[in-house]
Amino acid sequence: MQRIPLAVNGTLMRGLALNGNLLAVGATFVREAKTEPAYRLWSIGDRHPAMLRVREGGRAIAVEVWDVPPDGLGLLLLQEPPGLCIGRLILDDGENVLGVLGEPYLCEGEREITEYGGWRAYMERVN
Repeated sequence: MQRIPLAVNGTLMRGLALNGNLLAVGATFVREAKTEPAYRLWSIGDRHPAMLRVREGGRAIAVEVWDVPPDGLGLLLLQEPPGLCIGRLILDDGENVLGVLGEPYLCEGEREITEYGGWRAYMERVN
């Protein structure tokens, strides 16, 4: 059965709060990676991040790539917090994969954390 590569950048990552959602749909960890330097990251109330692709001012963001069974992808998305969605991401090696992104409205008034380079690094600094 074909599996879909999915890049995650927040609470779905290994050892974090929603990682069990990936495991429950039969996803398997592939590798750590970074995006190309075209993304910005916000903390949504310190509960989860939201990442957006931008034309200017972006940087590489740490992600994990997981292989997800096709029938698990929809269920996984339904369990994500409101305002998060699946879109296309470009990794720093040029690979184009599906990934978790935020809708722009979600980031309005929230703290931008792009400078940390990823959710895990941000959470280590604030905790």
